[in-house]
Amino acid sequence: MKKVILSSLVLLLVTACAKKPESIEASYISPTIYNDWSCSQLAEEQERLSHAYQQVAAQQNKARGNDIAGVILIGLPVSSLSGDNVAPQVANIKGQQQTIEQTMIRKNCSR
Repeated sequence: MKKVILSSLVLLLVTACAKKPESIEASYISPTIYNDWSCSQLAEEQERLSHAYQQVAAQQNKARGNDIAGVILIGLPVSSLSGDNVAPQVANIKGQQQTIEQTMIRKNCSR
């Protein structure tokens, strides 16, 4: 019985950990922001966001790793508790990327 309770507690704490960047859903970003942008401006922004996503995804992965280590060592998701979880930034960048992609398709921008 103690093993079941302990396993359930560990599972609960691990689910409180920072999510993988790939599993974070994109935020909604209004396409009206990009209505007046040219195809070249959209392409430049897409490239900038790609680099920004790589950086924030690395931060999120580090926070996830620290959370898992914290749960194992002291029973607490330390990164999520200390504000190192950057899931909102990941979601925002993903949303911007999706909106730019949709705008580029709508404007028939070549890639």
